[in-house]
Amino acid sequence: MKIAIPRERRAGENRVAASPETVKKLKALSLEVVVETGAGLGSNLPDRVYQDAGAEIAPDAASALADADIVLKVQRPLLAGEGDLDELALIKRGALLFAILNPYNSRDHVAAYAAAGVNAFAMEFMPRITRAQVMDVLSSQANLAGYKAVVDAASEYGRAYPMMMTAAGTVPPARAFIMGVGVAGLQAIATAKRLGAIVSATDVRPAVKEQVQSLGGSFVAVENDEFKQAETAGGYAKEMSDDYKRQQAALVAEHIKKQDIVITTALIPGRKAPILVTREHVASMKPGSVIIDLAVEQGGNVEGSELGKVVVTDNGVKIVGHANYPSRIAESASLLYAKNLLALLQSLHDKEKGVTLNWDDEIVKAIALTRDGQVVHPAFAGQTV
Repeated sequence: MKIAIPRERRAGENRVAASPETVKKLKALSLEVVVETGAGLGSNLPDRVYQDAGAEIAPDAASALADADIVLKVQRPLLAGEGDLDELALIKRGALLFAILNPYNSRDHVAAYAAAGVNAFAMEFMPRITRAQVMDVLSSQANLAGYKAVVDAASEYGRAYPMMMTAAGTVPPARAFIMGVGVAGLQAIATAKRLGAIVSATDVRPAVKEQVQSLGGSFVAVENDEFKQAETAGGYAKEMSDDYKRQQAALVAEHIKKQDIVITTALIPGRKAPILVTREHVASMKPGSVIIDLAVEQGGNVEGSELGKVVVTDNGVKIVGHANYPSRIAESASLLYAKNLLALLQSLHDKEKGVTLNWDDEIVKAIALTRDGQVVHPAFAGQTV
């Protein structure tokens, strides 16, 4: 079986779907691996390291994808009109496509995969079950995004994070407030704490309170009955009532005035990101404060944030809206993402048949968007081109 790893062509994407380590392990499964030239350059992985690992280097996407049985990508393939290359048209019918496909925001792509006869699997739909933890791309990428957000905030902030006592005087510690305590939020708490900040955090899920405190942060939330039931069976935050939002906003309004760094991470799958920081909150903050909006690509948690921009408000607060945070730390993100893909393929591999699909397996069912020309995921079933 042939596995193709094409170069990512979407703007700002520096990651790659395979590493030299994963190429070696795929080769050990008797799988042919073809990497498009330059695919790893954004992650500091030149062609030669893939060659040394046993991959064939293809001169272009067409050569890499020709007759590929499996296509591994970071982001969804380009369609006609999206760029200078129709990537989907280069993938053969019946091929398996594994990538972060972002189907809620690209429903036309889902129908296009079916029309092209490509069996497409959305890696971000990986179920949160024990045996799928090593395949969980949302967690691996969000972890790095949380770290990078704190580092970026330090770069934008005009003062130091830790308390410093010097002969010339004392530098007070920065105060960092993390809003949304999922994987990204927990890593942001841990990183900000390591850098010496006084850290607080908030979330609508009661289970994370102890996690925040175990990392040395203080927990900020309206802890009423609604708060105690604000988590889905899958571990995601529920949309809260308007009344709860008002109470939480009042609490945040008082807390946020004292903060130097705010990092927002709240996302709801398939929905616009909830507003956590209003213009009034921003206006109350001190000049020089920094807000990092990790949800900016889904509409943003911060009023006034702009995708791909650093906005400086009239009162001197910086609102950072960088796109695709994992790509900003591409080398580490690629290595982890490649391992997620490898773990999935290893779980699907049969010594005699190669990579095979059990369509009744709960992992396969959860991530499958299309099969044999049909849209099969229940969230998108019935869609046509």
